[in-house]
Amino acid sequence: MAVTEICVDCAVRDQALCGSLTDAELGALNRLGRRQTIARGETVIWAGDESIICGNLLEGVLKLSASSSDGREQIVGLLYPADFVGRPYADDADFTVTALTDAELCVFPRKTFEGLLEDHVRMERLLLQRTFAALGEARSRMLMLARSSAEERVASFLLGMADRAGSASCRAMPDGPVTFDLPLTRGQVADVLGLTIETVSRQMTKLKAAGVISLPGGRAVTLRDRDALRARAEAAS
Repeated sequence: MAVTEICVDCAVRDQALCGSLTDAELGALNRLGRRQTIARGETVIWAGDESIICGNLLEGVLKLSASSSDGREQIVGLLYPADFVGRPYADDADFTVTALTDAELCVFPRKTFEGLLEDHVRMERLLLQRTFAALGEARSRMLMLARSSAEERVASFLLGMADRAGSASCRAMPDGPVTFDLPLTRGQVADVLGLTIETVSRQMTKLKAAGVISLPGGRAVTLRDRDALRARAEAAS
């Protein structure tokens, strides 16, 4: 069947919207889809432009950002493999979507995708469930930023990044510490966490000195003591 040929090498099929679809629904979806590679730094969607595409992120990390009245960028969210990109039933894009790493998308024309949802009510319901889950995560993040100290914010961010790094992370031994590359600069991490770049750097240095993480070089981070990092992230709970 053609759909299996298209999806057989999809690393996120089980986690993405597609993983919950029937063969008939998956076949209808794949007749609309195409693979699109995005280079690091390339913008996929511009805020305020007509919303043309939506789809699943297959590989890489994307950022959602908005511009303030004085032209400064504010990162409002991150998208990871298996996340849905774009907003059906919206004529214009709310946020700019830019690749923080080289990325790959499975994209669908938005209006055609909306028609598909209307013909497949269960698929529409599944997408709605994922949307509510993403909204819940965003509200949890807002609560975390409101209640947590700088140390707690940085520790929580590193834990979440390690969990979402997936196949991009590595271990020297099966039970060894996880090492991954941060897709964001220190300044961007500060933007996401509502901190200054100096505060983020101080907290990273503090965690390194405590033996909780190590910084091998570049943007690489190794979680040497995940339990200790989790304890610091949950200190405000």
